[in-house]
Amino acid sequence: MKFHWKGNIYRALLFSLLWVMFLFSISRIAFYLYNIAFFPDMTADRFLTILWGGLHFDLTAVLYTNVLFIVLMILPFKFRFHRVYRAITRWVFYLTNGIALAVNTSDIVYYRFTLRRTSASFFSQFENETNLPLLVSKFLVDYWHVTLFFVFLMFLLVQAYRRIQVEGPQQKNPWTFYLGSLLAIPVAVTLFIGGVRGDFKYSTRPITLSNAGEYVKVPRDMNIVLNTPFAIYRTLQKPVISKTYYFKSEKELEQIYTPLHHPDSAGKFRKLNVVVLILESFGREYFGVYNKDLDGGNYKGYTPFLDSLVGESCSFFYAYANGRKSIDALPSVIASIPSIEVPYVLSPYSANKTNSLGSLLKSKGYHTSFFHGAPNGSMGFQAFVNVNEYEHYYGKSEYEAAHGTNDFDGYWGIWDENFMQYFAEELNTFPQPFHSALFSTSSHHPYNIPDRYENTFKGGSMTIYRTIQFTDHSLQKFFEKASGMPWFKNTVFVITADHCSAQVNYDKYRTSAGYFWIPMIFYHPGSDLKGIRYDLAQQVDILPSVLGYLNYDSSFISFGCNLFNAAEEKFVFNYLDNTYRLFSGDYMLVFDGNKSMALYLFKTDLQLKNNLLTSAPVVVAALEKKIKAIIQQYNNRLVDDKLTVE
Repeated sequence: MKFHWKGNIYRALLFSLLWVMFLFSISRIAFYLYNIAFFPDMTADRFLTILWGGLHFDLTAVLYTNVLFIVLMILPFKFRFHRVYRAITRWVFYLTNGIALAVNTSDIVYYRFTLRRTSASFFSQFENETNLPLLVSKFLVDYWHVTLFFVFLMFLLVQAYRRIQVEGPQQKNPWTFYLGSLLAIPVAVTLFIGGVRGDFKYSTRPITLSNAGEYVKVPRDMNIVLNTPFAIYRTLQKPVISKTYYFKSEKELEQIYTPLHHPDSAGKFRKLNVVVLILESFGREYFGVYNKDLDGGNYKGYTPFLDSLVGESCSFFYAYANGRKSIDALPSVIASIPSIEVPYVLSPYSANKTNSLGSLLKSKGYHTSFFHGAPNGSMGFQAFVNVNEYEHYYGKSEYEAAHGTNDFDGYWGIWDENFMQYFAEELNTFPQPFHSALFSTSSHHPYNIPDRYENTFKGGSMTIYRTIQFTDHSLQKFFEKASGMPWFKNTVFVITADHCSAQVNYDKYRTSAGYFWIPMIFYHPGSDLKGIRYDLAQQVDILPSVLGYLNYDSSFISFGCNLFNAAEEKFVFNYLDNTYRLFSGDYMLVFDGNKSMALYLFKTDLQLKNNLLTSAPVVVAALEKKIKAIIQQYNNRLVDDKLTVE
């Protein structure tokens, strides 16, 4: 009975898994270095703690990824030493770990777009993209250095595995071999279960995303601790949203916060047209009018037309998005439903009955429509607006049926200038009153503009700047055309962004508040709706504000407030780094679902460095009660299908 540790198959299994964990740690360091601007003030002690904590999540991810490989390696049969079987095992190892490393590496870049580790909802988000192979290939080319890094990881994976020797069977006696192999199985299974759970204690819940908070002091650092395969595995088929019971009494809950709105019907309903423009990746950073403090007072921005329109409109200095993705924005803007933890449209409750600008205005006799220049079905927008009673959808197919196929940008949709001209033309054919929304596409990676404007829009230090200039120009051409149409002066225009861009140049926009800072403009030609206001505003406020401006006289559900009603308390809430954020007055509270983690004066402490959690307990208590009530109302209404007044 000979035993050689060097060639033992269980040693080979152990070393193979440890090597993959090492590559995950290398990926973690690369993730941090590539996104270092998003993690300011990192210290050596913090980073070492993060690396240590990351090993726990890497172990779980590596075990899940290699479950087939592990089974193949521990089967109690001698054929596992045959060269053909070993070749099959080797390629299973390469393929499964290659996919895991590819997913983990892609998040090095994709993180700056979403500011969170990619979860299982990603696959639902892009399942309707007909041009996905082209987008992926463009992504690989544009971020070639990250693609090269993945190739390097695969090289290390292959080279290391080839050097791990397996000799056997080492026990020539059949009884000894099979008995030893069978006894190894429960040992391996026990170690596997303990590894994927994160502990061997019976009372311990399986390790999940929130456990990353044990190794950080700053919530955003949790994204370094985690790895992407782990985030995907832990969110597969998981009903992220479940009912909460911070408040046992429904009466107490309603007194603190309710999304049920009973408008003041004193005024007569005004049948004004309503046009909502949602601009792709249009962060507030790109506006000159809102950033006169930048570059020593010399910052001009990249939106000259919108800057001029602000002077003729009512806009909000402190306006924020409710999410970081396009699919977060659409429910927030048109249905006043935020996305918390998981995008609403990807949640199990996305089939709930809801009220929206489309359904509520349609009940008042409005013609309703939605425009998106991307291929029909992209992002699931067509399905969402359909169930929200937008009667007509105009996408790439409708545009090309009318104007041919020469205006597709090759990646995302019809160029904004062309599609917005089409938008104006179609609006002119609709009976009044009408409500229509448009979602732009051109200011999206890979940030291309039409060849005819290559020498017109030069942009600046970031590639997105020239597409911002192009979309701003497209809006100018749209308003020039629309202003000559008979419905123009009878129309309320709302202009906002879906979310901020991943391309951030100034520090004040590189914080957990700045990441959501967007424009919000209400323009009614010839009216007194003017001035920059300093109340808090968020995307979910658009629906109740528009309805309030029209003197809408029926009850509805909205998680926002009427910005034009001075009596309503203004606030903002969103979700980042697995924590809830509530903005109220001058404060921003960070709440992890169980306890408050930080309190900042976000308007003056722009870098959010001075945590007032222990020095302002009264404020913390009040804001914590409010955010708990919002979470409970949101979660419970989703689960119970109570997003309408019926």
